[in-house]
Amino acid sequence: MTEKLESTNPATGDVVGVHAVDDATSVAAVVARARHAAGWWAGGTFAGRKHVLDQWRGVLARRMGQLADVVHQETGKPHADAQLEIGLALEHLAWAASHAPTVLGRRRVRPGLLMANQSASVEYLPLGVVGVIGPWNYPVFTPMGSIAYALAAGNAVVFKPSELTTGVGVWLADSLSEVLPEQALLQTVVGGGETGAALCRAGVDKIAFTGSTATGKKVMAACAETLTPVVIEAGGKDPLLVDEDADVVAAADAATWGAFSNAGQTCTGVERVYVHERVHDRFVEELVRRARDVHAGTDADAQYGPMTLPTQTDVVRRHVDDALSRGARAVLGGPDVAADRFVQPTVLLDVPPESTAITEETFGPTVTVTKVRDMDEAVRLANGTGYGLGSAVFSKARGPELARRLRSGMTAVNGVITFVGIPALPFGGVGASGFGRVHGADGLREFTFAKAVARQRMKPVLTLTSFDRTAGADASFATLVTALHGRATQLARRPLDPGDRS
Repeated sequence: MTEKLESTNPATGDVVGVHAVDDATSVAAVVARARHAAGWWAGGTFAGRKHVLDQWRGVLARRMGQLADVVHQETGKPHADAQLEIGLALEHLAWAASHAPTVLGRRRVRPGLLMANQSASVEYLPLGVVGVIGPWNYPVFTPMGSIAYALAAGNAVVFKPSELTTGVGVWLADSLSEVLPEQALLQTVVGGGETGAALCRAGVDKIAFTGSTATGKKVMAACAETLTPVVIEAGGKDPLLVDEDADVVAAADAATWGAFSNAGQTCTGVERVYVHERVHDRFVEELVRRARDVHAGTDADAQYGPMTLPTQTDVVRRHVDDALSRGARAVLGGPDVAADRFVQPTVLLDVPPESTAITEETFGPTVTVTKVRDMDEAVRLANGTGYGLGSAVFSKARGPELARRLRSGMTAVNGVITFVGIPALPFGGVGASGFGRVHGADGLREFTFAKAVARQRMKPVLTLTSFDRTAGADASFATLVTALHGRATQLARRPLDPGDRS
C-alpha cells in the first residue's frame, strides 16, 4: 500500500492536499525519466531553451493568483507576501534564460606566449540531472533560484519540496509540463527525509539543498556515498549594523520588516542588530513603536501568519526564555508571545553574547538589539557566530566599507534583503551557512562543468611534448622562460605593503 502525505494549513490544521510518497524505487524511476529529458534539452540551443522558459514564465505570471493561494494555504503567509516571492522568482527566471548564452557560451581565451600556436576556448556544459531539495518558508522563490538556473543551463530537474509545501512543488512541475508535456524537464518527488536521501543516492549529477545546517550535513553525507556534488544554502543569524550617521527611521523600518515579516522565518532576515551608542536609544524607540503595530493572525490586518513548522514555536520560546534568564530585557513581547501557532513580535535588549538568541538561528519573529561603542565593535560581534549568510548596514558614509568587512555572502547597504531582488547577484553563504551559489552568473555556472579545448593551429616553434625533444629545444625553452618571468624575482625583493593596490 502506497504511503500518503497530508499537506495541512498551519493556521487552521485543515488538510489542503494528499500526495503519494515516493520511495527509493519511484525516485529512481523519476530520475531515469529526467535523464532522458536532459539529453534532449542539452542537445538544443540557448534560444530554444529560452523560448520554452519564457512560455513557462508567462504561465506562472498569468496564474500567479492561483499559485499564491496554494502558497497561502500551505504556509499561512498572506496572499500579498506569496505574490511577492512569486514575482521575484519570475524576475530570476527571466534573467537566467536571457543571460545563459553570454555566461555559459563558448568563448576564446588567450593561450599565452608559450602556447602561441594554440587556439583555446572554454564553455560551460550542463551536468545532466539536478536534484533540488527545497524549503517551506519561501516555497517558490527559494527553490526557483536553483530550478530556473539549472534549467537555463541545460539540465533537467527533479524537485523534492518540503513535506510542508508539497502542493507548491507539484503545482510548479505541472505548470511546466503544460508548456512542454512531451519532456519531463521538471518533476516532483514527494516525501520527507527518506525521499530526500533517496534522491541524493539516485544518480543525479548535483544536489542543490536549502534548509537547516543540521539537515544540510545529512544531505552532504548521503551525497558523499556517490561523490555527488552539492550546493548547500543553510541557516543564518543575520546581523544589521546601524552607524551613528545612519537614517535611524529607515533603519528601524528595515529591522522591523527583516525581523518580523514571514513570522521571522527568513534565512536572510534580521535576527541581531548592533547599534552605535549615539543613536541606540532613538533606534530602539522607533523600532518598538513600529513593531507594536505588527501582529500575527488570520485577520485582514495581520502582517504575517502562523509558524509554518509547529515545532519552531518551541525554539522561539526557548531562545527568549534563555535570554531573559541571563539578564536580557524584553521591551516588547516576551515568553508569553510564543503560544500555539501564532507568535507575536519580541524585541530583546541587553542580551548576553552567549545566549542562544545570539548564537543559534531562531527563525522566528524575535530580534536582539545590542548597543556598541563603534562600528569596529559591531563588526566584531556581527562576525562572532559560525554563520555567514546575509547582513545589512545602515550608514551614510561607511556603508560599502562596513559591508566588505562583514563575513557574509551578501550584504544590503541602507536596505534589507535587497540583494535577493537583483538577479545578477550571487546568493549563498560561508561557514555554517553553506557554500556554492545560486542566482547570477555564478548560479548558472553552478549547474555546469567547464569544458576547456586547446586546438593546435600551427606547428610549434619548440616541440616540447615529445620524446624527440632536443637539447637545443630545452635550452631555448629555458631562455624563453627566463626572459618572460625572470624580472618577477627582482620585483619580489621589494616588500609589498598589504594596503598597496598598485
